[in-house]
Amino acid sequence: MPIPKVVIVGRPNVGKSSIFNWLAGRRLAIVDDMPGVTRDRLSHLVEHDGRFLELVDTGGMGIEDSDNLTKEVEQQIEAGIDEADVLLFVVDVRTGLTPLDEIVAERLRKVEKPVLLLANKADHPSLDDATTEFYRLGRGWLIPVSAQQNRNRGLLLDEIIERLPSASAEAEAETPQMKLAIVGRRNVGKSTFVNTLAKAQRVIVSEVPGTTRDSIDVHFDLDGHRFIAIDTPGLRRHRSIRTDIDFYGMHRAQRSIRRADVSLLFFDCTQSISKVDKQLAHYIEQQYKPCVFVVNKWDQLAGKMPTERWVRYLRETFPSMAHVPIAFITGQAGKNVKALLNHAQMLFKQAQTRVPTPVINKLIQAALQRQQPPLYLNRRPKIYFGSQIDVTPPTIILMCNMPQGFPPSYRRYLINVLRDNLPFGEVPIKLYLQKRESHGKVRDREPTPTERAEEMEE
Repeated sequence: MPIPKVVIVGRPNVGKSSIFNWLAGRRLAIVDDMPGVTRDRLSHLVEHDGRFLELVDTGGMGIEDSDNLTKEVEQQIEAGIDEADVLLFVVDVRTGLTPLDEIVAERLRKVEKPVLLLANKADHPSLDDATTEFYRLGRGWLIPVSAQQNRNRGLLLDEIIERLPSASAEAEAETPQMKLAIVGRRNVGKSTFVNTLAKAQRVIVSEVPGTTRDSIDVHFDLDGHRFIAIDTPGLRRHRSIRTDIDFYGMHRAQRSIRRADVSLLFFDCTQSISKVDKQLAHYIEQQYKPCVFVVNKWDQLAGKMPTERWVRYLRETFPSMAHVPIAFITGQAGKNVKALLNHAQMLFKQAQTRVPTPVINKLIQAALQRQQPPLYLNRRPKIYFGSQIDVTPPTIILMCNMPQGFPPSYRRYLINVLRDNLPFGEVPIKLYLQKRESHGKVRDREPTPTERAEEMEE
């Protein structure tokens, strides 16, 4: 089971990003008095009492974005709520209860997940009496907090940990039925492929673009095993979305990617790669999902074009996804479909692989000796040890002296070393660099000038 997610929600300007930075112990999210600064979901790994959790910040509910990105912001919020194991509903003590707070509370009533109600900006205990009006919202256990004054942080983290899925529940969820998300732009043959898997006319197939409007789960069997194929609507470019059907089609396709174990990104071999294809690939990459690039309708080009040309075309178009395998199929005739499914199963198993800590440490030390990280503030960044803390995706945490000293290029180098030498070479790898404190704890605030000077002397 993935690392539990704790998602922060609420109306604009209640201090969600401040709480995110406060709990993360770092300035990661922009904090500003102007509503709507946060648009995308921001995430950070947090450890408390030996448990890891992924903290997620979201945009303000109910705001009209100044650049007409309101729908995109809402999609990010909805995705965060869908993924959450625990929700932190933030309100503002100083402003008091507002109609928009009640709208947010009503939205969360439909969500069957633990909710903690945080009365933020309660900088002093004298403000606690003002929090009682928020009990009218009827959502979650209320905790007065102050990110600015560092008030009740330990209590909040204890309450979060208490509501996370138990270790036994996580163990039981490690081997779910494999789900395949079939995604791509319009008319690339997704529904035809799904019907081939189901060996029946399970979904409507038509030449009319946009025939499929919903995400449809189709169960099928292969070699005695039960799988689910999720047929998704064909996507259009953002500027071509004119109706609610188009909007919700995109939303459901993205949601299908999030809940799938492996994504199959379809391309039509007779057409060039489009902006929509790039957007889908980027979204799959953002979600750390195992993926196969599926070049469909290959019977139309068989003997006319070598597969190597399309392989080179895909590699040049998606350089950050060089690890993704490529399959050439004819969905309507079922050609190469079984080989594709077998490869998807292999990716699913790769994503669930665990590697012993000594193997990772030996590999990291060899990588450091072969290529040291560049100097940062006249110091050489160090990695003390590493360990795999999760699967699906494989998640590696490296304890070091200063995470900010490792530039993106060096992080890519480390990921490539892990990918080339560990048994998950074709799936995404999550890499976290975490600062190791002198007492073995992660600092929950920025260092003081004195502490920073002492660290420089180490």
